[in-house]
Amino acid sequence: MTDGALDSEVLDKYREAGDIWRTVIDEAADMIEPGVTHLDVAEYAESRVEELGGGHAFPVNISVDEEASHATPARDDETEFAEGELVCLDIGVHVDGYIADAAVTVDLGDHTELVEAAEEALDAALDAMGPGVETGVVGREIEEVIRGYGYTPVLNLSGHGVKQFDAHTEPSVPNRGVERSVELEPGQVVAVEPFATDGRGKVGEGSKEEIFEIQRERSVRNRQARQVLEQITNEFDGLPFAERWLDSPRASMALRRLKQNGIVKGYPVLKEEEGRYVSQAEHTVVVTEDGIEILTA
Repeated sequence: MTDGALDSEVLDKYREAGDIWRTVIDEAADMIEPGVTHLDVAEYAESRVEELGGGHAFPVNISVDEEASHATPARDDETEFAEGELVCLDIGVHVDGYIADAAVTVDLGDHTELVEAAEEALDAALDAMGPGVETGVVGREIEEVIRGYGYTPVLNLSGHGVKQFDAHTEPSVPNRGVERSVELEPGQVVAVEPFATDGRGKVGEGSKEEIFEIQRERSVRNRQARQVLEQITNEFDGLPFAERWLDSPRASMALRRLKQNGIVKGYPVLKEEEGRYVSQAEHTVVVTEDGIEILTA
């Protein structure tokens, strides 16, 4: 249950995070063109968030073609965008821990309808949302639009709630109609994110892993691992972080040790299982007493 309407100061912080997101997403999306590196876009966006007074809810996600989520460049990544690619840009901003999480898809090829399918599904979801509306109903709206375009929603990804310093919490908002779901309540802040694909609609874990999150604090003997853990604990507020953010020249080894000790977990890149294209559209909203307010529009 929620406590009803958000405190005005808290709501203002969510709105400020949304304002920062809008500025940064427009500038970063405009950079995505053949010949520009993924790292250039990610570092620019993350620097702009900080310049505008925000913090990072998670590393900038740049997912290409069959990738759906959790893709962010390594510190020495020289990968360039190329003609024909489909690029999902997902940015999370927080102000004092209050998070705006949203995404757009940039088409460098001929994927107009796949992009539209996710965008129209998001519009339908937002139109359906409000207090007392079941999340399964929202999912049905998403699914009907995407299937109406001849595509498939990604069935094992969903939207999610956000709370202070928590980028993924309840309620879950499915990308398909389900019978068992929960009612939206005033005061909830929810990221709604339809994914559309020309594949069969399932994602699985790839081998690449650049995003991590602390699970628990405990002692570790290795000096390098201790130094990295100190930075994680002091700088990232318990939110997901990128390996490239770590100062240690042996960050990979340190993270491996921290994972072995159950202190951090990694987020492998999620890919469409048939290697087909994926598009994404996302907004963060607050549920009000009589509808919703879109924080990232």
